[in-house]
Amino acid sequence: MLHKFCALALCMAAYAAPALAQPAFPSKPVTLVVPVPPAGILDTVARMVAPSMSQTLGQQVMIENKSGAGGNIAATAVSRAAPDGYTVLVGYSMFHVGNPSMYTNLAWDPIRDFVPVGMLAVAPHVLAVHPSVPAKTLREFVDYAKANPGKLNYATSGNGSVPHVGVELFKQQNRLDISHVPYRGAGPAMLDVAAGNVQMTVATPPSILGFVQNGKVRPLAVAAKNRLAQMPDVPTAAEAGFPGFELEAWVALFAPANTPPAAVAKLTDALKIALESPQVRKSAETAGVEIRYMPPKELDSVVRKDIEYWSKVIKTANIRAD
Repeated sequence: MLHKFCALALCMAAYAAPALAQPAFPSKPVTLVVPVPPAGILDTVARMVAPSMSQTLGQQVMIENKSGAGGNIAATAVSRAAPDGYTVLVGYSMFHVGNPSMYTNLAWDPIRDFVPVGMLAVAPHVLAVHPSVPAKTLREFVDYAKANPGKLNYATSGNGSVPHVGVELFKQQNRLDISHVPYRGAGPAMLDVAAGNVQMTVATPPSILGFVQNGKVRPLAVAAKNRLAQMPDVPTAAEAGFPGFELEAWVALFAPANTPPAAVAKLTDALKIALESPQVRKSAETAGVEIRYMPPKELDSVVRKDIEYWSKVIKTANIRAD
C-alpha cells in the first residue's frame, strides 16, 4: 500500500513540476502588433519605444505589421492570442474606439477582449487646403465651403480614420456640405491634395509637413490645444475661431484580456521608462508626435469616454466601414 502511495505521489509531482518551473515573464521575445503598414504614426511610435523596452525587459521587443480591414485583422489576432503578455496590440484611437460603431459584426470588443497597458503618444491634426482654394484662414475656408455646397472634396487616410470622423464632426459643427474621398493611407491622400485633385485634407504632422514646406498645400489650422513647433505660424482651431474642433490621434498598448497582472505591470513599467528616454522624446518631437504616457487605469477611462463620444459623431454622420 505504501509503495502505491509513493508511486502516486511521484506521479503527481511529475505533473506539477512543469507548472512550478514556469519562468518569470518575460522569458522570450515580446511582439508589438501594429495594425498598419510600415511608416505612419503607429509604426513610427512603436519602433521608437521597442529598443528601450527590449533593454528594460531583457528580451527583444519585435514589431509585426499586420494591416488590413481598418485595424480589425490585428485586433482580432491579438484578442485571440494567448493571454501571456507576449503579444501586444499597438492600438490606434479611432480603430479601438470607433470601429465598434462602424462595423456591425466586429470579432473583438475593446473592453471585453483587451486590458490596457499604457498610452504612448498623441498626434494632433492639421487642416490644410490646396493653394488653388481661395482661403487663407479657416474662417475663410468655412465661408467658401458654405458658398459652394457639394463642390468641395476632402481626402483622408481611409474610411473610419481619425481624419474622416474628425472632418465629419467639423461638418456637423459648421453645417458644411463637403464630400469624403478615402485613400489607402495618408501618403496617397496627400499626393492627390498636392496635385489639386482634392481640395482639402486633415492629416498628422509627419504626413503633411513636407508638403507644407514645399508649398504644395496651405495649412489653415491645427486641431489641438497648442500650436506645433514645426509650424509655429499656423494657429490652433480655437485661435482661428473654432474652439470646438480638437482632433488628436492617440497610440496605446493593449494586451489580451486575462493577461496576468504581473506581466501587464512589467510591460507598463518598460513602456514608461522608454517614454522617459531623451532619445525617444527627441525622435517624437522630430516626427511631430507628443509623448503622453498614461497608466492602465487612466487609459481605460479614456477608452470608455472616447467610445461614448465618438459613437455619437459616427452615428450622426452615418459612417459605415463594412
